[in-house]
Amino acid sequence: MILALERAGFFIRDFELQAGWYVRQADEEVARRYLQALDATLQLLRVQPGLGRTRRFRHPLLRGIRSFRVSPPFDRHLIFYRFDGSTLYAERVVHGMRDLPRRLVEPPEADAD
Repeated sequence: MILALERAGFFIRDFELQAGWYVRQADEEVARRYLQALDATLQLLRVQPGLGRTRRFRHPLLRGIRSFRVSPPFDRHLIFYRFDGSTLYAERVVHGMRDLPRRLVEPPEADAD
């Protein structure tokens, strides 16, 4: 069974900020490849949502959230998501070297360049 996909507003904004960074620091081709890797990873999670690991953050808003690496070469970025029997909820996409418990509860612009 393939789950439906819902991208949260924070997820969309995280992507926009990261893609914009790639355009400024590299070029539009890199940003396009980032989008392709992100989409490929989401498609995999729609089929096998249990692949990601359940995170054990203390903040109550983060209970039950899972993470999975974006496909290479963007595998330093993590997709944070939840799922139920019918839908994969993509909540955030964040660089894995961030202070994740803090970063995940802040709006995307809080860490923008």
